[in-house]
Amino acid sequence: MANKKGLGRGINALFSDFTEEKEIDEKVEELQLSEIRPNPYQPRKTFDEENLHDLAESIRKNGVFQPIIVRKSSVMGYEIIAGERRFRASKMANQDKIPAIVRAIDDEQMMEIAVLENLQREDLSPLEEAQAYSTLMENLKITQSELSERLGKSRPYIANYLRLLDLPTEVKSMLQNGQLSMGQARTLLALKDKDKLVDLAKRTVKENLTVRQLEQIVNEMNGKKKIKKDKKKKLSPYLLESQTQLQEKFGTKVAIKANEKTGKGKIEISYLSTEDFNRILDVLNIEL
Repeated sequence: MANKKGLGRGINALFSDFTEEKEIDEKVEELQLSEIRPNPYQPRKTFDEENLHDLAESIRKNGVFQPIIVRKSSVMGYEIIAGERRFRASKMANQDKIPAIVRAIDDEQMMEIAVLENLQREDLSPLEEAQAYSTLMENLKITQSELSERLGKSRPYIANYLRLLDLPTEVKSMLQNGQLSMGQARTLLALKDKDKLVDLAKRTVKENLTVRQLEQIVNEMNGKKKIKKDKKKKLSPYLLESQTQLQEKFGTKVAIKANEKTGKGKIEISYLSTEDFNRILDVLNIEL
């Protein structure tokens, strides 16, 4: 079995951990599509139909260049470990068979690979990513800290995603279909009166509120004093939008202070703890 602490190194390292001894004997087989079923632990629920049609057309003309990876099912046939897009596109292209590599892995590895594969390709929506973390914790009986270590993600990063699961169903749908951003959804969670959360989410979509505007509204609804406007010169629309995008990217308060006459300025990124600081470093791909 793979070294669990090696999971944070990425899916390629994970595969090599438990296959390096068999790699020489490994071969590509032609398997019937009818004998294969999707990964039961696949966290991704939606697939881009347009991209699938493009891939299907390519497969129809040129075949499948990269084999999918499967394992033998305990029920019947095979289960996909990696390559569900190629599998779906092959069915769409009316193919009978697909090249595949059969590997022996257990359920625990199957779940971890499914999440890692999608995370590395950034294929998951925020809600799908949150559900994937929740499923791993529940099925593997592990804590947020343990999951953080195994996936190479900071604990605050995982915690921020798990909080999305507390959103009302209607708001989750808005997040899933792209009407709300991750930053907007997280800001909505700060609203104390949860009965007003759905209405505020609808207002956010209707008025196209920025995260900064939404934060102000949430603070006012929570009874906090209205934030005093900065007496300094207001930022240009370009810098304001840049500031909002940076806040969404880093999941924390970001302030741009600029002198647009000279073109000079600075960017301040706030963090709440050492773990939060490390999470921001992760986003920046900085290793210390």
